[in-house]
Amino acid sequence: MANALIVYASRTGETEAIANLIAEGIRIAGHSALVKNVNEIKSEKEISECDALVLGSATYHGDMLQGMKKLLFMAEKADLAGKPGGSFGAFGWSGEAPGRIFDTMQHIFKMDMISGPLTLKSSSLEGGIQMAQQYGRDLAARMPG
Repeated sequence: MANALIVYASRTGETEAIANLIAEGIRIAGHSALVKNVNEIKSEKEISECDALVLGSATYHGDMLQGMKKLLFMAEKADLAGKPGGSFGAFGWSGEAPGRIFDTMQHIFKMDMISGPLTLKSSSLEGGIQMAQQYGRDLAARMPG
């Protein structure tokens, strides 16, 4: 069974909730998914051991949270080329963080990214639960085995 690592940086808990819903979608599709707060990741080895990677951050003042920026620098050293990936995040007003994470994963890490970043105001609004779970299923479809 392939394993996905989902790492989030959250201010209010919304991005964490989305991370857990994406993990549900991956598990429904028959794969393993581990959800971690960005502050729990201590080395690029933890990142490179996964079969798929999904990164998410809340958008605050038009940017991703500082912890996610640090993680992206760490992840640059991991061997992620060709692995399935995705990005997500919650936002109050603008929502730029998931797109910036997505672009970094696609162009710098050379990952096999799914359709685009998942950006939600809240997991509980306008079908957010279903969208997040579907995002997880879409990622799982690209995972090995």
